[in-house]
Amino acid sequence: MRALIGAIVAPVLLLALAGCGSDGGQTPASNAPAGAATVKVADSDLGPILVDGSGRTLYAFTKDKDQTSNCGEACIAVWPALIAAKTADAGQGANATLVGQTQSTEGQQQATYGQWPLYYYVGDMVAGDVNGQGIDDEWFVLSADGKLVKKAAA
Repeated sequence: MRALIGAIVAPVLLLALAGCGSDGGQTPASNAPAGAATVKVADSDLGPILVDGSGRTLYAFTKDKDQTSNCGEACIAVWPALIAAKTADAGQGANATLVGQTQSTEGQQQATYGQWPLYYYVGDMVAGDVNGQGIDDEWFVLSADGKLVKKAAA
């Protein structure tokens, strides 16, 4: 059922994003201004997971390796990167030693946690949504220890 919803929602969101044009590197999914980002832990249906300072779920892409983003232009349209001009702050529950940054495929500074560059999912509309969990068996939320959470969302 989630796959069907994703198949319907993703094209609509892609069309909406395509009409937005460039906004200086910020995406509609990113609530934090460039240079100000926080990674923290929040409770969810999947257990404690990483979120941004506004409570929006953060995801990892299994094709990313060793803090290197492999999410190209079409991918970024659906999975916007958590962009930060400086290393993100470690908020409540996050391990500061795991917070870092890398260069995104778009050439911007992207927040990382452990080995994983961090992304949003355009299908998550409000804080607490985990609609991107498990999509294509490549996108997963992260736990506080930086490991992928591979269980299905309720």
